[in-house]
Amino acid sequence: MSRKNHRVAVLVLEGAKPLDVGIPAQVFSNRPSMPYEVRVCGAAPGLVTGGDGLSYHVAEGLEAFEHADTIFIPGYREPATTEPPAAVVGALMAAHKRGTRLAAISTGAFALAATGLLDGKRATTHWHYSKALAERYPLVRVDENVLFVDEGDVLTSAGAASGIDLCLHLVRRDHGVGRSNHAARRLVAAPYRSGGQAQYVPRSVPEPLGDLFASTREWALEHLAEPLTLEALARNARVSARTFSRRFLEDTGYTPMQWVLRARVDLARELLERTDLGVEQIADRVGLGTGANLRLHFQRILGTSPTEYRHTFSA
Repeated sequence: MSRKNHRVAVLVLEGAKPLDVGIPAQVFSNRPSMPYEVRVCGAAPGLVTGGDGLSYHVAEGLEAFEHADTIFIPGYREPATTEPPAAVVGALMAAHKRGTRLAAISTGAFALAATGLLDGKRATTHWHYSKALAERYPLVRVDENVLFVDEGDVLTSAGAASGIDLCLHLVRRDHGVGRSNHAARRLVAAPYRSGGQAQYVPRSVPEPLGDLFASTREWALEHLAEPLTLEALARNARVSARTFSRRFLEDTGYTPMQWVLRARVDLARELLERTDLGVEQIADRVGLGTGANLRLHFQRILGTSPTEYRHTFSA
């Protein structure tokens, strides 16, 4: 492989979660569109007992770190009561000192925290383990309400699916939006979810969110039933309509009004799932005016009708 490829090592610890291991191995697998190469390793070569009834046979031990540009630490079972091997902690610290980027998925944050490299930094993990992480490593500023945290050379993410968000974020950092979006399409994943998006929310807000104008997006979500124009959004953001439109598109991949439309459809989805409101009532509540308008946009965006959606997803 080309020396220009970014080299990724995926560390498999005892009790490793299969999805957490598979995400970086899949996202960064080498292909013409992805200038990466992946090695899966363990504390030592050989058989590693995983979680969920699976085991892994890894060909390499910690020597794989010596050639890695990024090391992923997937989540593993019983992190609050299991100490990572001292050799693993030492190898991670040595790799970081050489300039290697370290990224943890889910409970992999516990092994990363054991190195001391998260001390004084923000970090996250699966919401179920956030309290345990904070208690065990009190110098780490644990944030349980985000999908991932980027502290430059150390990164952490929440539950398994947010590992995809973290990986795509790194592709964006390494090679820009175009390649990241290409990888997302291959994975059939959201192109970009902001790391600041909540791990656990009562309804899913539109996914392609950047960090810019977050407060204006939040304000818009609270006023979807009202007329929302480009000028009103720009006024809330305290910039010109032209600047708002350009920067919003760069940050999210949508024009402001495309994003508003998708937010309205998303709210309609929630109401279809959780209430008995009729289509006309829902259309009025989400700012789409008429049932015909709601049906039109539902079909264009989701490829189905509100009635079929409710039949499939209602509680």
